[in-house]
Amino acid sequence: MGRVALVTGGSRGIGAAISTALKGEGYRVAANYAGNDEAARAFSAETGIPVFRWDVADHAACAAGVAQVEEQVGPVEVLVNNAGITRDGFLHRMSEENWNRVIDVDLNSCFHMSRAILAGMRGRGFGRIVNIGSINGQAGMMGVVNYAAAKAGMLGFTKALALENAAKGVTVNAVCPGYVRTDLIAHVPDKTMAGIVSGIPVGRIGEPEEIGRCVAFLAADEAGFITGATLSINGGAYMA
Repeated sequence: MGRVALVTGGSRGIGAAISTALKGEGYRVAANYAGNDEAARAFSAETGIPVFRWDVADHAACAAGVAQVEEQVGPVEVLVNNAGITRDGFLHRMSEENWNRVIDVDLNSCFHMSRAILAGMRGRGFGRIVNIGSINGQAGMMGVVNYAAAKAGMLGFTKALALENAAKGVTVNAVCPGYVRTDLIAHVPDKTMAGIVSGIPVGRIGEPEEIGRCVAFLAADEAGFITGATLSINGGAYMA
């Protein structure tokens, strides 16, 4: 049987594409989701991937959720920290609530989830953790200082955690998408989107499936010599 992979925020958008890509590579996939029961049920019915609901910003809920996944699917060997939200606004008008909620969901969740699975990975001598960052955590962007801070923090988290666990066979890497065709950009006016695309050297936005393929690559057994790395998937819009 294939290895067990757990994808947070794994039933919609980029997360759904990651879950589907991993299943296509033979993984037994579990998809976490936050609250959209209808979308989660539809995703599970379409793909056959079981879904599990909990808030990744809640440390105890993450521990309980991982325990449930491991009981029903098996020990988690691949963790994809994909769950994320936005609460956009300029800092001088940003509420403390909007700052804290984005940091909790987008960054603190990486601690909660990794803490829940690391002992098992280290004990088995194998693990893959892939953190889904963002071009905005690399280059910054006006109006998303909370999101950019969380995603930038994720990159430091990735490198430090990679160093801590390399000798135990656990790799930790990050994937930083640029603009990708998801619900997050569905509301962007055509004129604005045209401006965005004009700044992307390949001349288009990305597709969720392109992110899924990159995660599957990093999750593979054969990717064991890659750790602490950041894979930027942005059509050339930002080159670090």
